[in-house]
Amino acid sequence: MIDLPPGGILLGLGCDLIEVDRIRGVIRRQGERFLNRVFTVEERAYCDGMKHPHKHYAARFAAKEAVSKCFTTGIGAELGWKSISVYHGERHQPLIHLDEAGAALLQRLQGSHVLVSLSHTESSAMAVAAIVKATPSP
Repeated sequence: MIDLPPGGILLGLGCDLIEVDRIRGVIRRQGERFLNRVFTVEERAYCDGMKHPHKHYAARFAAKEAVSKCFTTGIGAELGWKSISVYHGERHQPLIHLDEAGAALLQRLQGSHVLVSLSHTESSAMAVAAIVKATPSP
């Protein structure tokens, strides 16, 4: 669990909303090409193990977009699709892992954590992400 003391600083905030059918359609049309380009091995294993994988892929796609918005870079040269990976903590809460490029951006911003919240319905998936800097306890 991430324990943020009172007085933590919000450095960046991003959100994204996507239609689940859009991701389902891309998976049908592009299959492995899309999945391998956008998602890590761990993300694929998690999503493929679910009853409706496309919903979970859509939520992770939204998370990657939301995190890239926090950094104000978008997905591109500085931060790639696989620079951001969603995994689960002890209580099954979604957590973010950043690759070297993402970690370097976080350090440049003097951030300490990227927090994320995911949600999905039959038709939509969304994510909200925040870059925070924990301040020392008094």
